Amino acid sequence: MTLRTIGQSDLKITPIGIGAWAIGGGKWEFGWGPQDDEDSIAAIHAGLDLGMNWIDTAAAYGLGHSETVVGRAIKEFRARPYIFTKCSLVWDKAGKISHNLQAASIRREAEASLKRLGIDSVDLYQIHWAAWHGAAESASPGSIEEAVGELAKLKAEGKIRHIGLSNFTAQQVQRALQIAPIASLQPQYSLLATEVESSILPFTLEHKIGVIVYSPMASGLLSGAMTRDRIAALPEDDWRKHSPNFQEPLLSRNLRLVERLRSMGQHYNATPGEVAIAWTLRNPAVTGAIIGIRSARQARGIAGAANIRLSADDMWELEQALTLQAA
Repeated sequence: MTLRTIGQSDLKITPIGIGAWAIGGGKWEFGWGPQDDEDSIAAIHAGLDLGMNWIDTAAAYGLGHSETVVGRAIKEFRARPYIFTKCSLVWDKAGKISHNLQAASIRREAEASLKRLGIDSVDLYQIHWAAWHGAAESASPGSIEEAVGELAKLKAEGKIRHIGLSNFTAQQVQRALQIAPIASLQPQYSLLATEVESSILPFTLEHKIGVIVYSPMASGLLSGAMTRDRIAALPEDDWRKHSPNFQEPLLSRNLRLVERLRSMGQHYNATPGEVAIAWTLRNPAVTGAIIGIRSARQARGIAGAANIRLSADDMWELEQALTLQAA
């Protein structure tokens, strides 16, 4: 895979990377249902074998479990992949998640993540959210400025290599830039979530900030593997079961879009999911896309996305489909 540089950093990444949200398993607020750790490790190894050179996780995924599994998976690699993780979401003994941007909390989280991952330095350490659950920033202790300031100290100490942000607005990114250099932003971006095109992506392009997008297949909905029966059978601790995109009236429209992607994919010998991922990668602001995988088979089903170059006709067809989606 051709490598792309994240912003003004020295991180040269493959266009697609391994997402470790789902391998955190279920039994927490944003879980994906039961997940076998050995399947997770096999999925990570398959992704790396296919040429992907980075893994994106977060402390909150499975309340630390995802980082632990990632740590196990990379332990045997002499030349390990880049490891990206996140801070600002913390949890209590009951597993209730809250949001904290205080310096002391950020430092504790970084130390805990390094221990779970079994590494000395995180390649990209990202603030997971600027605010939580739609609340105002003032609802959380600390501030963006305090958190970024602490990340700058951790970077100076060698515990993190680069600072990243996730789920920030352009205005919030601008504030962070006043404190320290920001290598990247991680927003949600897919054919079903295009809001970032109006402000976030132009801002990052102008300021030479890398962008690694999450959920390019809309949490699996655009993968081509989702059916009504499979969605109906999702376990109760899979957050998607209660997501509007997986319910009517949106579900029927979304599945029609999948069939468009499936038809288009035939020209590229590609899955619907690979076409959906390629659509995000065609944006000049986007450096890479995070692809959540739970098995080696899934890894093999998305690896070709990095090599697809959608034609002008393809783009027009998808724009028409999006217009119909919004109708």
